[in-house]
Amino acid sequence: AMGGNNTQPKFILLGITDTPWAQAPLFGLFLLIYIITLAGNVGLMVLVWVAPSLHTPMYFFLTHFSLADVCYSTVISPKMLTDLLSGSKTISWAGCVTQFHLFALFVTAECHLLAAMAYDRHVAICHPLLYVTVVSPRACWLLVAWSYLVASLSALVYTSCTFGGSFCGRHQVDHFFCDASPVLRLVCSDTRGSEAAVFALATANGLGTSVVILLSYGRILHAILGMRSAPSRARAFRTCASHLVSVSVFYGTLFFMYLQPASRHGSRDKVASVFYTVVSPMLNPFIYSLRNKEVKAALGKCGRRM
Repeated sequence: AMGGNNTQPKFILLGITDTPWAQAPLFGLFLLIYIITLAGNVGLMVLVWVAPSLHTPMYFFLTHFSLADVCYSTVISPKMLTDLLSGSKTISWAGCVTQFHLFALFVTAECHLLAAMAYDRHVAICHPLLYVTVVSPRACWLLVAWSYLVASLSALVYTSCTFGGSFCGRHQVDHFFCDASPVLRLVCSDTRGSEAAVFALATANGLGTSVVILLSYGRILHAILGMRSAPSRARAFRTCASHLVSVSVFYGTLFFMYLQPASRHGSRDKVASVFYTVVSPMLNPFIYSLRNKEVKAALGKCGRRM
């Protein structure tokens, strides 16, 4: 079925904008965001690694979440940055497939890691006495392994559906990275089956994990409102509020992108994509950690040790 790929194995990424004067400022902005993303996420991973006080399930999940953030922003940002600077925006067939596959893998992993984190908070707040036994180190590793396993299998399906047809005619991908809907638009064979499969699996992953998150936070809110002491109510609320902000940004843009019919996709997609591919990975370390007394204390300790 991959007959069309051999004749013209290159794609052209049209990028975020074709306005010449906007390229340099966008390059500066996205380079800054990418540097902050790497510094924030890698910094958080190192901090959790060296600070014994952060060797808890919540931070264990957070390091994997940061790792996924680093990976998928690296799958997208460097290519986008070089495209903003250079005139040629081509990407090879293999490069396009690899970029989409890794992107799909890490984004799907993040959905499942967010669900694991919500479950972790739910057990911590609603069943504190059972916490140590329920969220054991083994359970943590199993949840992370499950996240990567589901993500790997999902990514295989997404990639084979997206790139399985025959490509003919123009190879211009109207986007700044190889994503499913702009690539599927270039397929000249019938893509309804592929689109339906991608849509169904994206829905299963997105809705499945968001249901776990909503149920967890529903139970957490119920527990918080039932707490007697105001300070512990406020503390529990703060932790959950920061998680929910991150979840809302991530899922809001993902659902906008992937849970709409192919015919509805347009230029607004690029703006939504910038949010979860570029902005969201930068914000996560700040949302999750800087509001936390534990992280601030660990940072202070590390600073004093140095």
